[in-house]
Amino acid sequence: MISRRKLITTGLSATAGATGLVVAKNLAQHYGLIPPDSGGLYGPGETLTYAAQRILTSHSMAREFPRSELSQPPFSNGEPPKDEAYRRLQAGAFADWRLSIDGMVARPSTFSLAELKSYPTHSHITHLACEEGWSYIAEWTGVPLSRVLDRVGVLPQAKYVVYFSFEPGWWDSIDMADALHPQTLIAHGMNGTALPANFGGPLRMRVPRQLGYKNVKYIARLTLTDDLKRFGKGLGSASPEAGYAWYAGI
Repeated sequence: MISRRKLITTGLSATAGATGLVVAKNLAQHYGLIPPDSGGLYGPGETLTYAAQRILTSHSMAREFPRSELSQPPFSNGEPPKDEAYRRLQAGAFADWRLSIDGMVARPSTFSLAELKSYPTHSHITHLACEEGWSYIAEWTGVPLSRVLDRVGVLPQAKYVVYFSFEPGWWDSIDMADALHPQTLIAHGMNGTALPANFGGPLRMRVPRQLGYKNVKYIARLTLTDDLKRFGKGLGSASPEAGYAWYAGI
């Protein structure tokens, strides 16, 4: 772990202009803080953002709100999958829904919704903000991702958790700092009820320290890996493939 004093003395905090960005990238490379979308015109800026936030705020907590500030109603962005397979699962109260975990784990496993709900839960009232401009405050309830990862036994070389939606083409990833953060949930509840389908039910990744698109709905599979270049176009998720940043810290 790099101290704030060392961060300042090495110059990462004083990255003004092209020379500063090059210095920042070199330091980020040294400490293994290069995001998967570090190439291209905006790569140095993405690297600076990711490295600086990881070093300075790796243990920070997203702001939590009192219940009186819950959005009434919260904004529902989009509709649930319309294919027959999802509707069949929904009609059965998602009793047959499964979350599989594979990759760099000691015990690849599959979890039912009932099993996940049987684990000790955690709730927080946090702000979900979208890059498109809308936002809302809601109470999220679920099992901490760290607890599920403990059950499968993450191998030491794993650096990222890649998560895939039931909806084809929707996937994203986070580093282990966010995966093990106490506020990161596999959410199955919202505002005191089961997670509604419009909001990603039965399972949604909830990463309150990042923008909305990192909070993928309808989670069905997690893969632990040490290299994001193996997935999609190698940029870490579907989001940068569409022009957004892989790291979306707020």
